Amino acid sequence: MRLLIISHTEHYKKTDGTIVGWSPTVNEINHLASHFESITHVAMLHSGIAPKSSAAYSHDNIHFVALPVLGGASIFSKLKSILYIPKVISMVRKSIRNADAFQLRTPTGIGVYLIPYLTWFSQKKGWYKYAGNWNQERPPLGYRLQRWLLKNQSRTVTINGAWPNQPKHCLTFENPCLTEDDLTKGKTVISQKQLEDKLNFCYVGRLETPKGVGRIIEAFNSLTEIQKSSLGDVHLVGDGKEKAKFELKAQSSDINFKFHGYLNREAVFDIYKRSHFFLMPTSASEGFPKVIAEASNYGCIPIVSDVSAIAQYVKDGENGYIVSPITSEGMLLQLQRALQLSTEDYSNLLMHSQDFAKRFTFEHYTQRILSELLS
Repeated sequence: MRLLIISHTEHYKKTDGTIVGWSPTVNEINHLASHFESITHVAMLHSGIAPKSSAAYSHDNIHFVALPVLGGASIFSKLKSILYIPKVISMVRKSIRNADAFQLRTPTGIGVYLIPYLTWFSQKKGWYKYAGNWNQERPPLGYRLQRWLLKNQSRTVTINGAWPNQPKHCLTFENPCLTEDDLTKGKTVISQKQLEDKLNFCYVGRLETPKGVGRIIEAFNSLTEIQKSSLGDVHLVGDGKEKAKFELKAQSSDINFKFHGYLNREAVFDIYKRSHFFLMPTSASEGFPKVIAEASNYGCIPIVSDVSAIAQYVKDGENGYIVSPITSEGMLLQLQRALQLSTEDYSNLLMHSQDFAKRFTFEHYTQRILSELLS
């Protein structure tokens, strides 16, 4: 079977001509490749230097088709997106002719018109993957329109979380980020983890206010001197337009904040292994951030907010902590809980840290695609 994947995933061309893309998506496609005759990925090719979070395709049967870079908040960006509608549809139409099935990854700017196009003008087998917050009360107009279109058509839609009144064609579907080997390594790491005199914390994601980076810094700065004496390193992995602002804010602190920028998968996993707690007090529109599953797999206990499907996996006091309210004060309360943990309570958290991570393996994801979506 020949599979077509359409997305807004950022890709870059390296100096040697190699095409690389955002590693979570590329890794997912790499693990699917052996189960298909070919996979064609139609996505956006950016100029500039590829970030360290990029990865290359590992199979010869994966083919990349470059879309023009579209999207943005400016009037010029929106006008450009409208002008390029015929070109994007034409490229998708040519690619789908040589495919037996398709996956459209949403929500995305091009999804506003590609969902209707594929729904009404393609007879090929296919499904839509909605990676955002399916239960968001007031989503942006484009997201709201795409969600309405997906609810009101017959093809399968895979979504994050399980919700009341969920349409039958909308399947709860975990997005993969771990291998079976990762699970085995995680068990070994967990068996060796213990409370120490200095506890390490980490955050992995975009460095921006909605994701909670400012709340993290403010909460650590609000700890008492005695509480701060129990801290080791606070790792902040990722990048964003607000990075310089957060670095400046951290410089005036006596906490050992470490800004790493983007890191590859192995380096991020090493930080999970060295850290005791994972932080994400996000107020952004999330589906389910896969970094939570990655961190939990290595016994890095999540301290996260109850946004979208997150609390369906992270149970307060059982395998992590839920930040409520989603403020620096709410974050502070959970940090204090973590710093007051007994050895027994910490061991109980570790015991359950892998419970839901098992559902986020590439093997589990691939099997569900083949048996439930393309059988």
